[in-house]
Amino acid sequence: MNINYPIKFSPILKEKIWGGEKLIKLLNKQSNKKNIGESWEISDVEGDTSVVSNGELIGLSLQELISKYKGNLVGEKVYQQFGKKFPLLIKFIDAKTALSIQLHPDDKLAKERHNSFGKTEMWYVMQADVNANLIVGFKKDVSSEEYLQHLENKSLIDILNVDIVKNGDVYFIPTGRVHAIGAGVLLAEIQQTSDITYRIYDWDRVDADGNERDLHTDEAIDAIAYKAEKSYQTVYSKTQNESSEIVSCPYFTTNIFPVKGEMKVNHYDKNSFVIYMCMGGEVYFIYGNQQSEKLLVGETVLIPASLKEFKIESENQSELLEIFIK
Repeated sequence: MNINYPIKFSPILKEKIWGGEKLIKLLNKQSNKKNIGESWEISDVEGDTSVVSNGELIGLSLQELISKYKGNLVGEKVYQQFGKKFPLLIKFIDAKTALSIQLHPDDKLAKERHNSFGKTEMWYVMQADVNANLIVGFKKDVSSEEYLQHLENKSLIDILNVDIVKNGDVYFIPTGRVHAIGAGVLLAEIQQTSDITYRIYDWDRVDADGNERDLHTDEAIDAIAYKAEKSYQTVYSKTQNESSEIVSCPYFTTNIFPVKGEMKVNHYDKNSFVIYMCMGGEVYFIYGNQQSEKLLVGETVLIPASLKEFKIESENQSELLEIFIK
């Protein structure tokens, strides 16, 4: 049983102590809530499963889709590996103030401790205020003892790598890498389906009741990657009307796809669903008997594995992220 149209889901919006207004003002998310920090575009996290918002399958959950359509939705290879669990969590994040400094455990630790996948992720910066930054990794190799000393002295930032960022910057965050999104950054995040985070420092912030958020100092010690890299930013190139790889790992591949005009697209080379996130402009997906689905900046669409051919049209310059599993 095939699904032959691009599927959209209702965003799941999350209020956060560090959230702002950009998801509503710049990405047109609909909410009366304040401090929206995250828009979960496609999620199979327990308690936060996405629901279809368009077409004949409207109202069905992602879980129900996988149960019904199996490999025709996610790809036979993906279904064999992950079963009824959708393997990726797709988000937009707006940091009005800095997020906590944190890291994520690998698959082995996450399985042992939380019966969960680990959390490898990547960031694509969509918009950054002047001098906005990301914290990614250490400046130099450190020992666990040195790390704990800086943590205790509240001088952790002194040994961390801080990069000023701009639109289009990409960072790959493997498990164990210490990281934080700085104030003024709006980004797209692609990650394994996991909500396991080890928070190691939260800038001594308190909530409305005067309580600090929990820290995970002990759990983090043997999950941290203490070795430094020369550079943490992903260098990539892009070609007009071509899909070019920017990140590839066992958990996901992400391509950059600048589009203007009409493009024929086929995915016969993939045994996977394909997700498109619109980073700029607007595009139409033309499929079937000249049916179309519009994708605006800040929107996300899931192309089922069984939909192999379609066209993408854009009157003006647009930019997509294309995400799948190899």
